[in-house]
Amino acid sequence: MKLDILAFGAHPDDVELGAGGMLAVHAAAGKKVGIIDLTRGEMGTRGTPELRDEEAKDAGRILGCVVRENLTFPDGRIPTDHEAQVKVAEVIRKYQPEVVLMNAPTDRHPDHGRASQLVEEACFLSGLHKLVVSDEHAVLLPWRPKQMYKYLQFYNLEPNLIVDITTGFEAKMAAILAHKSQFYNPNSTEPDTVIASKDFLASVEARAMDWGCIIGAKYAEPLISVRHIGVESLLDLR
Repeated sequence: MKLDILAFGAHPDDVELGAGGMLAVHAAAGKKVGIIDLTRGEMGTRGTPELRDEEAKDAGRILGCVVRENLTFPDGRIPTDHEAQVKVAEVIRKYQPEVVLMNAPTDRHPDHGRASQLVEEACFLSGLHKLVVSDEHAVLLPWRPKQMYKYLQFYNLEPNLIVDITTGFEAKMAAILAHKSQFYNPNSTEPDTVIASKDFLASVEARAMDWGCIIGAKYAEPLISVRHIGVESLLDLR
């Protein structure tokens, strides 16, 4: 199956927080979108890997994803070596996305930066004709996405593209809340975390509104482009 957009996340809720709105918007417009989680989040303070697997499936359905897979790299120490790059390149060749989204280049959680490096380098590797990669069916042909973007997370980095997600914001928040073990629950007996605090979800909305205000929208999500962005007409820009 060929995808229009494939989003990678170090942990099962990363994509929802950083790019859930834009996935929902494009899925609603008839585009094929998918998510690849690099780890099961097994080192997280709250929840279990099995529970997080189920939460991720529910969140993916809410966003309209046609694919959601997990590469089961070790949480807390995502590798960036050649073997890991080939594993990611295999997925890129399998789904042939036009656009790849990935974690922020640097962030509060060290896995985010490592995941960003891993996926960016795998996108390049995936396009090399002399790299032979096969799945259970056949040799996978070289593929390199047209564009690669890094969504922002905890740190306020400087983006160079902001996407209007107004029509997808409700789905974004619902997908975030599908990760029930990770976010605010007054009845939970598990330890508190930054994202499980009562005010965290309000901050997600506030940040989306702030980015939206910049481009004249109600809600938006920012991106850092790996490559230069080109348009056919200046009139295409907001």
